[in-house]
Amino acid sequence: MSNVDEAALLRELGEQEPTDLVLELARAKARDVATRLAVDSSTIVIGCDSMLEMDGELHGKPASAEEARRRWLAMSGRTGSLHTGHWIVVGDREVGAVATTSVTHAKPTPREIDAYIATGEPLRVAGAFTLDGLGAPFVERISGDPSNVIGLSLPLTRRLLGHLGIVWTDLWA
Repeated sequence: MSNVDEAALLRELGEQEPTDLVLELARAKARDVATRLAVDSSTIVIGCDSMLEMDGELHGKPASAEEARRRWLAMSGRTGSLHTGHWIVVGDREVGAVATTSVTHAKPTPREIDAYIATGEPLRVAGAFTLDGLGAPFVERISGDPSNVIGLSLPLTRRLLGHLGIVWTDLWA
């Protein structure tokens, strides 16, 4: 786990494209872990960071239950873009890219929203929802890579590792 202060880094980065921000956060996380572990060429470090973009606004993890509630009311029945920055460090080699998946939210009732927020799950995840947890029934549709919505785009990770000369199937051994 990285020790990157995401809020401080976002303040430092200032106004940038959402894809640039998530990529910079992923890079900082991967480099932090790689530096602390003193990795060599046999160690793969992957850093990721996701944020949901709706109406030009970028949303990470909500800071409170009330913020999560406001976000859920705003997302209800609408589509946003989930951007996940991926950064891989292998020894002294690095590569990164961003995966974007379109997510259409259901129209949960106020009671369902309150019950979901009461679980605490939306406070721990970017965009205040998950595809692999209790929030899954509130996602009507996705267009793009489903693993990206979970937090790590497997197809993109395979391609990035390929750029570093690492064959995905060799990792199965």
